Amino acid sequence: MLIGELSRRTSVNAHQLRYYEAQGLLEPERGANGYREYGNDAVVTVGQIRRLLEAGLSTEEIEFLLPCATGAAPELMPCDDVLEMLRSRLRGLDDHIDILERSRRTLLDFIDATERQASPYVLSGACDNA
Repeated sequence: MLIGELSRRTSVNAHQLRYYEAQGLLEPERGANGYREYGNDAVVTVGQIRRLLEAGLSTEEIEFLLPCATGAAPELMPCDDVLEMLRSRLRGLDDHIDILERSRRTLLDFIDATERQASPYVLSGACDNA
């Protein structure tokens, strides 16, 4: 199938499909006319790529994982280093969440302290910081 058909079947625009190809995630054949020609398995592969992207994985990580992916979900076979890479990514997300939660608490503290000191003049938005 040509890129337009793959785009229709996956709801992924052709520009993104070309990006996936450039990143080594899709490998179409080239017809005699030079057009990209995708096999039916490309529909499943694009679905896998989209799900892995939803998990916050980079295209480099997805390139590493795709050979271990099976099915549309995808499910990942326990290839070498797959679990360690996924666990490492999860630790990174957990660390980021912790930082965001601390930032949120600090901002709430600033808001609370500012509201406790606020005069009607400040609350009206008439405060001039210039």
